[in-house]
Amino acid sequence: MKIDRFEDIEAWKEARKLVSRVYGVCCINEFKKDYSFVDQIRRAAVSIMANIAEGFSRKGNKEFIQFLFISKSSAAELQSHLYVVLDQGYIEKSQFDELYQDADKIQRQLSNFIKYLHSTLKRT
Repeated sequence: MKIDRFEDIEAWKEARKLVSRVYGVCCINEFKKDYSFVDQIRRAAVSIMANIAEGFSRKGNKEFIQFLFISKSSAAELQSHLYVVLDQGYIEKSQFDELYQDADKIQRQLSNFIKYLHSTLKRT
């Protein structure tokens, strides 16, 4: 499938869903009062999808790959933040597991996409 817009990228679509879920969790009673941490975890989640879009706009696979690595790192950052959210009792273990697995899925998608883009660089 040809990708004409960043919105066509599966990892971006999944990241968008994850951002929505993270924003939903940030509205939970005690968690929403932790303003600076709410901001930090939201920024990490948004960074996943934003870096995919920004990298796509560069139109060169080498630069795009760099942005995908940043996006992947933001997903790992989000996973780390989720431990804090869990440890503070802001969310249940089941919510943690779901969000963590969603971020993990995106990381795998990004890794596969990076491998694919690397293979296209080697052909040229």
